[in-house]
Amino acid sequence: MDEQEKKYIAMTQPPVEGLICRLAVPCIISMLVTAFYNMADTYFVGKLQSNAATGAIGVVFSLMAIIQAVGFFFGHGSGNYISRQLGKKHYEEASIMAATGLCCALIAGTLICLLGQIFLTPLAYFLGSTDTILPYTKSYLRVILLGAPWMTASLVLNNQLRFQGSAAYAMVGITTGAVLNIILDPIMIFGMGLGVAGAGWATILSQLVSFCLLLAGCFRGANIRIDPRKVRFRWFYFDTIIRGGLPSLARQGLGSVATICLNHAAGGYGDAAIAAMGVVQRIMMFGGSAMIGFGQGFQPVCGFNYGAKLYDRVRRGFWFCVKGSFLLLVLVAALGFCFAPNLVALFRNDPEVVACGALALRLQCITFPLQSWVVMSNMMEQSISRTVPATFLAAARQGIFFIPAVLILPMFFDLLGIQMSQAVADGLTFACAVPIQLHVMRTMDTPANN
Repeated sequence: MDEQEKKYIAMTQPPVEGLICRLAVPCIISMLVTAFYNMADTYFVGKLQSNAATGAIGVVFSLMAIIQAVGFFFGHGSGNYISRQLGKKHYEEASIMAATGLCCALIAGTLICLLGQIFLTPLAYFLGSTDTILPYTKSYLRVILLGAPWMTASLVLNNQLRFQGSAAYAMVGITTGAVLNIILDPIMIFGMGLGVAGAGWATILSQLVSFCLLLAGCFRGANIRIDPRKVRFRWFYFDTIIRGGLPSLARQGLGSVATICLNHAAGGYGDAAIAAMGVVQRIMMFGGSAMIGFGQGFQPVCGFNYGAKLYDRVRRGFWFCVKGSFLLLVLVAALGFCFAPNLVALFRNDPEVVACGALALRLQCITFPLQSWVVMSNMMEQSISRTVPATFLAAARQGIFFIPAVLILPMFFDLLGIQMSQAVADGLTFACAVPIQLHVMRTMDTPANN
């Protein structure tokens, strides 16, 4: 029995509950480490005691979000297809998609790098830089752009490995890079005297190490070998990537727009409101990271078994993940509600910030457990190529409902409208997600054609 056949059996025969848990553990670890990693540059640059330098990190973060969106687009678009083809035992098709998805990501990352370097100053202003922080923004941005090709490629390899059921290899690549970045930040910022540019070098070097480790993981075990000769620039593969990756692109892209809208809305109530809402965003993102990792453990199981037409296993896996993640989010929400002032104070111990942030955090905690259904539904629909419902749910929480809420509710409730906007958006998203997902579950045994 060859390695691919062994993997097929391992993904389609054991009880789905234990299989999902086994695959979810490395994903959860990766998500938690990444949550710390995303805060490293801001933390260490903040020690420079320069508001301009810290502001530059925040400005360039929106570009990094775009780079990540491109990586997730190609990673999820190719990874979803790979898992379904492996479930059908179409190993050659899976191999072609793996090479094509990675190649497309490298090309996209290179274009971002070249265009960004050519239009560096206009790009800095477009991202929100002011004249005061422009020198710091350009210094950091110039370095980050150099790493765009392998930053996008790393996310593709990470997702392709995960969708093959090799979450452990993906975890090693991502966590090693994250830990390395945390180590390199103080060395390059302070030890080498590079300042804000040092944070950029630490980021792209750690991402390069991640890319190399993830690429090496593709040549171990039963994982698909990346073969450049199998790259196919054909519309079928591009269309498949678009269908599978569009929900991720919508989610990431609208998340950036939502943050911009939130900052503009909160700005009318002073710096404390902006700081408070930013802190709440980070806390809630960290609180949901384990749940997302749990769902990532479900995705390869879903794709494999859907491709193998084992629909009952897909349904069982979905209900198991919804129940487990709901209980987890209830616990997280309860802790967040009870200790809201303390959690906000960990980031910014200012009475005005704590008061504003604590109320916003508690309001979000009320509806937070509903995300168990929304996120798991979105992940399942994306994995089985239900593009339209998956894209709608991906865009709903941070885009379709949140952006209007954060712009309209303050007209009636002032600052309270901003504080309650995410909770309102979560409730509306859940109300839409329930009938959409139940319909998808009922029609699961019919071929996806949207």
